[in-house]
Amino acid sequence: MSVTLVTSPAFADHLTPPGHPERVERFEVMRAVARELERDGVPVVEPRPATREQLAANHDEAHIARIEETAGHAVALDPDTFTSPRTWEVACLAAGAAVHAVDLVLDGGTGTRAMALVRPPGHHAEYDRAMGFCFFNNIAVAARHAASRGLARVAIVDYDVHHGNGTEHAFQEDASVLFISSHQYPYYPGTGAAGDVGIGAGLGYTVNLPLAAGATDADYLFAYQRVALPILEQFGPELILLSAGFDAHEDDPLAGMRVTASGFGRLTAAIARVADRCCQGRLVAVTEGGYDLAGLAASLRASIGALRTGTADEHGSSAETPAPRGEAVARAVRPHLAPYWQL
Repeated sequence: MSVTLVTSPAFADHLTPPGHPERVERFEVMRAVARELERDGVPVVEPRPATREQLAANHDEAHIARIEETAGHAVALDPDTFTSPRTWEVACLAAGAAVHAVDLVLDGGTGTRAMALVRPPGHHAEYDRAMGFCFFNNIAVAARHAASRGLARVAIVDYDVHHGNGTEHAFQEDASVLFISSHQYPYYPGTGAAGDVGIGAGLGYTVNLPLAAGATDADYLFAYQRVALPILEQFGPELILLSAGFDAHEDDPLAGMRVTASGFGRLTAAIARVADRCCQGRLVAVTEGGYDLAGLAASLRASIGALRTGTADEHGSSAETPAPRGEAVARAVRPHLAPYWQL
């Protein structure tokens, strides 16, 4: 498989207050992993900023203007979400990196994948507001761009530990975009219940896997194998977008899950194999959360390795242990999804 990394040193220019978990050091980890892989032959390319038109395909003009007005200033948009003088530029570049990655994959032919190593993250950003460290919804902007290029079916899979509320709300009435989220529940931002399966024409095209705290590799893999992956394959996407957040890692300070780096590799490999069967291997990953630096580095290596090979190193994985939380979530969501999918 051909994998290209899309990233820029500019992602270090978004600054947060001392002690904030979404800190510059996260990008230093991403940059170190990118350099390591570049030495191993993986192409690393610079992104271009998202255009205003690309942002406006998913966000209210007033919201875009509000973020632009913070340029040159440090502003608290909510108790968690802070700008610094260059945040406007960096947030546009993060969304643009996701768009650029889509173009690379769509133009690259069979077996092409890409991963955008970006910050700030994006999946909490709503149509009209920033929240949860996020300014623009990078993955949603990428999905809108894919649609503008003629794709009729795009799938978004989000395994960040927090529910991707902004992404769900962007597409909850849209049958052309399948959104699948596995997340710790109940937890921030409080959305993503088992019964939330979309609205109107989008009924059935939102799939939430609200896992209890303490979920392991085995729990995640069980839920994906029994629910998420069968639905993904039945949907038959032309492109898979992956919100690659690594804060379900066992050492992450912001959550209570027990996923290992190997577990993220196995999840990513399973999703990549669906891409191989459904859409010529076309998959774009975009980073979201992940706040333990060592866990972030190991999870990135495992996931990018899975994108390159379609397989995963199982060393250290707890995937073969019992999966009571995975079984529980599969039981909980099946009645809500059975009218729409064969499970």
